[in-house]
Amino acid sequence: MASINTTKFLTENCVYHGDSRILLKRVKPESIALSVWSPPYFVGKSYEKDMSFEDWQALLRQIILLHFPLIKPGGFLAINAADILCFKDISMPKIMAENVSRRKIDLTKEQIVSVQKTHPTWNRHKLAEYFGCSEQTIDRRLNGNNIRGGKYQTQTRVFLVGGFIQEIASKAGFYLYDRRVWIKDAAWENSKWHTISYRAVDEFEYVYIFWKPGTTKVNRGRLTRQEWADWGSRAVWQIPSVRSNADHDAKYPVELPRRVIKLLTETNETVLDCFIGSGTTAIAALSQGRKYIGIDKEKNSVEAALKTISKFEKDRCYEVAFPSKRETQLENSATESGVVSERKNLCVHQVQEKNQSNPQEIKSA
Repeated sequence: MASINTTKFLTENCVYHGDSRILLKRVKPESIALSVWSPPYFVGKSYEKDMSFEDWQALLRQIILLHFPLIKPGGFLAINAADILCFKDISMPKIMAENVSRRKIDLTKEQIVSVQKTHPTWNRHKLAEYFGCSEQTIDRRLNGNNIRGGKYQTQTRVFLVGGFIQEIASKAGFYLYDRRVWIKDAAWENSKWHTISYRAVDEFEYVYIFWKPGTTKVNRGRLTRQEWADWGSRAVWQIPSVRSNADHDAKYPVELPRRVIKLLTETNETVLDCFIGSGTTAIAALSQGRKYIGIDKEKNSVEAALKTISKFEKDRCYEVAFPSKRETQLENSATESGVVSERKNLCVHQVQEKNQSNPQEIKSA
């Protein structure tokens, strides 16, 4: 199990700028009643552009492993995630769908084959000339291919994220306690895109709730009778999507973490979000009388979170803690083997000492 740098624990009600794989080691052991967050979805966002699928898997594996010592016995880890609907799979056959509803020319494969039997020497160019269409159309009808390059593109399929998350959380020591389905706006509500195949548009995500063994306090008084009827005991939550992503391109509505926080924690307990983004989880925690700790590696996200949270508190903590590429490799290896490099701990201390000589703290107005 990964050790934790105990020289200086992260302060509650602060947002930290840095790599969660470093900063989670500085969260006080067994101090978190609930960690609720939404990881990168591996769908091509700007902050994922340099991340391979293997990198994405390793990130989730390390983050979840580091959570186990931080969560109180009987506490919870709640992860909001969505399946990857267009997962590129090089093993899939490269066959183009015969989308007859989008055809501009009423030409069938059978018609072409019939003409080929009469004129067996005709090539694709001659067939296209005869039917008054493009060579591409001939090739598509005969072979299901796009000669302009589509046949060379990697095919996509759906990747179920929940199974992967459950597997790594179980290995970390957590047990899948519950899951909720968040019904959000359909894809066309926020964009012009909609499916041109049989695939469904994106309109729901999951909240997977994992339990750390220990005594869990069940207090139904946290919710009103109406809240219990509307969502407390309901598996499906209908919550509208965020209407504007101007300050962050992957926001979820405050109501989503607010429900999880109110349901699973008591007043004054601490909630953690290691992908704090624009500060939504912090706002939800503060609104319910809970404390929070937020972490994000993107400076713009931290600044957006601080701006949002400034409505609730006057002082903000801003701290930078980034590893070098070599140190990240050491950390990844250490996390997998369960041993943390002493050199990594020194790196964190050195960064902190440097920051003390040149402090970078942002205070809210």
